[in-house]
Amino acid sequence: MPISLWDAKGNCAKGKSEEARRLNRELENIKVRIGKHYQYICDHDTFVTAKKVYDRYTGLGEEIHSLVELNRYIDALRVKFYQIYQDLELEGKIISARAIVNRYQGKDETFKTLYNVFKEHNDNCRKLIGTDYADITVRRYDNCLKYLMELVKRDYKVDDMLLREVSGELVRKFDLYLKTEKHCAQNTVIRYMKCFKKVINLAIANEWLTKNPFAGIKFHEVEVNKQFLSQAEINRIWQKEFRIERLELVRDVFIFCVYTGLAFIDVYNLRPEHVLEDNNGNLWIVKPREKTNNICNIPLLSIPKQILEKYKDNPYCMDKGTLLPVPCNQKMNSYLKEIADLCGIKKNLTTHTARHSFASVIALANNVSLPNVAKMLGHSSTRMTQHYAKVLDQTILRDMQAVEKQLKNL
Repeated sequence: MPISLWDAKGNCAKGKSEEARRLNRELENIKVRIGKHYQYICDHDTFVTAKKVYDRYTGLGEEIHSLVELNRYIDALRVKFYQIYQDLELEGKIISARAIVNRYQGKDETFKTLYNVFKEHNDNCRKLIGTDYADITVRRYDNCLKYLMELVKRDYKVDDMLLREVSGELVRKFDLYLKTEKHCAQNTVIRYMKCFKKVINLAIANEWLTKNPFAGIKFHEVEVNKQFLSQAEINRIWQKEFRIERLELVRDVFIFCVYTGLAFIDVYNLRPEHVLEDNNGNLWIVKPREKTNNICNIPLLSIPKQILEKYKDNPYCMDKGTLLPVPCNQKMNSYLKEIADLCGIKKNLTTHTARHSFASVIALANNVSLPNVAKMLGHSSTRMTQHYAKVLDQTILRDMQAVEKQLKNL
């Protein structure tokens, strides 16, 4: 550009020609860039010089600054790693480069979170459905985790928390949350708390936790009167004629369970290979329970034999390879309410009522010993059986009448 066109005082090109305007725009852009570099050095360095601004403007200063920043980062990392080294030493842990990096990246067990540990536990249980766990048990663990994380988000304002942050306070809050927000009955609350406690015990066993948040906290189940039918009510249902096919089917399945003690899921999956004949020609149901895998050994009485004979050629059974065309549990329970109304029974009939009726009325009331009832129900001990089998007044009366007879003969 000719010198005559340059305004030394204004530091800009003179005139309004296209060339002058272009030069002035470039000069303005250069000023802006220099200003930004100047400000950056002010913010990140102790003092500013023209050389520093020039070097940064030409690119050299930026490279130097990047190296300075890198060195600062490495120094900070060195301090952090040394702190982790000291922490591991104090904790008595094995010290290695991998252990230090894991702690730094949050992969160390110290940084395990409640959700991740619980989720991993549930996923492992899911892989064992059919061998160690029933599907309903895994669903309970999933629900427990869901409710627990809802509480954590509501009360702690976080989506997850470190495992080491789990405290007795959270345990007590969860107990209250289940009762007041989820409206769970006492025994249902205890089942969820047992799920939670199992995961905590797993964390303690793996040394991910050193303090037990459940320490000093106890839960007590309440005794629930399990409902069962009297022999007269069982007979009324069995002898009732139903004009609706679905009710007749549900009645037959229910009565089959009353005389065998099978739970819904077990009768649903009952197959020909589960019925065996002994050397004397007696038929037995020999089947592992779906819930626990414990073997049930149940002699077949005449009524369940009749029911099996009735459905042996049923198309559904032949297609599915089962012995009975059992509807889903929801339909069973819904239709059982209709059956109860038609039979004039005021009790709340469910598929599980049949199992309780078998234990109390069919077995125990007819002098079957508690260990034998336990074996037929597939219980590993009589302790669980005692929750199912209730001693009837008529049984007490019969035994005391026998005592009176013995006393008279003295």
